[in-house]
Amino acid sequence: MRRRRIFIPFVVAAVLSMSTTSIGVASADPVEAAARIVDTAIASDTLRTVSVDSPAMGGIVQVQVLTPAVDTGSRPTLYMLSGIGEEDPHNSMWLRKGGAAEFFADKNVNVVLPLAGPGSFYTDWQRDDPTLGRYKWETFLTQELPPLIDATFDGNGRNAIAGLSMGAQSAMMLAVRHPDLYSGVASYSGCFSSSDPMGQANIRSIIAAFGGNADNMWGGPLDPDWVAHDSVVNAERLRGTAVYVSVGTGAPGPHESFDSAAALDIVVVGGLIEVGANYCTHRLAERLGQLNIPATFDFTRTGTHSWPYWVEQLPKSWPTLAGSLGL
Repeated sequence: MRRRRIFIPFVVAAVLSMSTTSIGVASADPVEAAARIVDTAIASDTLRTVSVDSPAMGGIVQVQVLTPAVDTGSRPTLYMLSGIGEEDPHNSMWLRKGGAAEFFADKNVNVVLPLAGPGSFYTDWQRDDPTLGRYKWETFLTQELPPLIDATFDGNGRNAIAGLSMGAQSAMMLAVRHPDLYSGVASYSGCFSSSDPMGQANIRSIIAAFGGNADNMWGGPLDPDWVAHDSVVNAERLRGTAVYVSVGTGAPGPHESFDSAAALDIVVVGGLIEVGANYCTHRLAERLGQLNIPATFDFTRTGTHSWPYWVEQLPKSWPTLAGSLGL
């Protein structure tokens, strides 16, 4: 991740970071045409890059799809969201840094990796942004894409969602807003409030770092859309969903070093970001506890806001996700 460019606004705001193929500005007029797959490129025996013509997004959107090494029939689907922005818009962070292809090779699940635009929060923006373009990610991910994935990759209609950093907030938000679609959710190092001053400042700083205007996403500071997308406020909607959440303390852990400027950047900036994520995660845990909604929280690790820890968390979260998917 490009820490200096993206994460510094968080440190200044004393909050945390979070996600990701930019789509050009398109007409905001509603479109009735159905989404369709226009191309599928084979990258390996288990990896495809799928190009979807999305009426909601107003153009072609690419997603990568992992399938099992051995086809054992109809299977569920896990959607995995990346962080604030893909450094390579054609290859998911989860493949380049997260070991997803190797981890899922022997598991009977489709894994969908959206290649999202920077600072999108995987949500439907109210208006096209002059810099970031048209973002209608929630409609794309929850309405347009699932039936295409199921029809093309033998999906059985059962879904879960996971994400890291900004994608962690987005995954939880989508699970809250679509409990009938996702049976499970896993979030790694995320922040989950959007309507309080700190949560809104956090989100606005991320979008501004990419040159976007958060008012185009959910409106001005008092717009009800900020509350409507707040996972802490709306946590009751997680009842019945399998939930796994992990975060570090922010203190240097086994994967940190001080042997270069880049390493120091990870320790200092990544450490402060993870401190913010830790605070946010405790708030969600407290809220679910008040509501008596069961969830698994892992607060046990030290370490910063960085990939080695998310690689370790993926297998730890898998039992929760697998159970929710009927595996």
